[in-house]
Amino acid sequence: MACSKKLRAEKLPQTDRSDFDKDGSFAFVTALLPSSAAQAMRLPINSRTWLTAKRLRAHGSILLLCLWSLYVWNLATPGLRDRNGNLKGTDFLHFYTLGSLALDHHGADLYDMNEQSTWAAQRVPEAAGISYLPMYPPQVSILFAPFARLSYAWALSLWWLSSAMIYFACCYFLLRACPHLREYSALVFLLAFANPAFFHLIAWGQTSALALGCCTLMFFCLRGNYEFLAGLALGGLIFKPQLGLAAAVVFLASGSWKILAGAALSAFAETGIGVLYYGIDPLRKWAATLLHAQQVLPLLEPKAYQTYSLRTFWSMIIPWGDLSLALYILSAIAVLAVTIACWKRKSPSPLALRYSALLLTTVLVAPHLTVYDLVLLAPAFILLADWLIQQASTRLTRATGTLLYLVYMLPLLGPLSRWTHIQLADLAMAALLYTIWRASEFAIQRETTAPREISAPTPTRDAFRPLQS
Repeated sequence: MACSKKLRAEKLPQTDRSDFDKDGSFAFVTALLPSSAAQAMRLPINSRTWLTAKRLRAHGSILLLCLWSLYVWNLATPGLRDRNGNLKGTDFLHFYTLGSLALDHHGADLYDMNEQSTWAAQRVPEAAGISYLPMYPPQVSILFAPFARLSYAWALSLWWLSSAMIYFACCYFLLRACPHLREYSALVFLLAFANPAFFHLIAWGQTSALALGCCTLMFFCLRGNYEFLAGLALGGLIFKPQLGLAAAVVFLASGSWKILAGAALSAFAETGIGVLYYGIDPLRKWAATLLHAQQVLPLLEPKAYQTYSLRTFWSMIIPWGDLSLALYILSAIAVLAVTIACWKRKSPSPLALRYSALLLTTVLVAPHLTVYDLVLLAPAFILLADWLIQQASTRLTRATGTLLYLVYMLPLLGPLSRWTHIQLADLAMAALLYTIWRASEFAIQRETTAPREISAPTPTRDAFRPLQS
């Protein structure tokens, strides 16, 4: 999310380009990729900066117009089936059914796929014949119980509105914390609206906006030095446990015990809601379902090209299950090691870099992650863009900005992997993580060579303060 505007020269850090380029580590990136989208936000246009504000605005406008106009046209039909014959809201039917079960206290049916299909057909006749694999913990059904009191069409509309409000609220508060992006607020929200991940979130009627809310709260708690509260936000991801896996490993390796304690308490309390409502049996069935998830992956991921993680990246390339699993484990360890290195340094790098690395690792390491879950990267787009504006133009910063742009756009090309068997967005995310790691190294070196006096942080005051370079 970036734009181009000349700023006063004295605001630009005077950094020697050789500081980033002396080992040639990024020659392979910059030789193949165009220059940084984010650097165009503040640097004069030259041969190396092609993604200006005007172009980004044009790209975002075209993307928004194409995605949403086609979607609205597809939905503009009488009844609950769209022009392609699919049920409007797709996955929301599953949550609507879970809410119906919660209203009638039918905890025994929460993990019976056939029984849920029958319930869905009774509540929504147009959904006859549609089945979903039950993988969510019991407390999720309680959340959707109020929606199940409404007709399906009204419940879906309310959920769309709720998801959009959470998503844009997260973007708004993150933007407030990024002073260098504030004057480009209109462009930031244009790109947020055109974000392919947000489009899929709405089209699928999924719950990933709640996960984004947890991640955004965790970021602000970390900024305010509220580690225990950050852990409470992390534990809220227990309804999608695969999204908390990477953070748990990173914070365990970095010895962040307050965060881990808060996460454990939050996860325990959230699952406890389901136990109090249904009893312990549904929770046991959910745990058993997770333990046997490997056996039902074909049902869970009927369209692998819509998934984004290292596990599915390798499984699409390597037809042998054991080998692809081994490559997934090895690459996940490597990605985690890079992120842990960013968080364990004695002199920590900027939180914008560390947290963006954590979000990218969350996506890559998750055993199961679908395109709508990429909304979790919204904070990374905003934080990295704000950080890039403050930096001098180097190969590293240009590569970082370009990769940020590619991570944003490449999910549009996901369907091509049906034939290429290569998910390009995963490669872009891995490369972006590497550039963040290198950038964090340089940020620490610059901080140690040019120390400045910093007042002791005040958590309450600092949680929502503007990011500093």
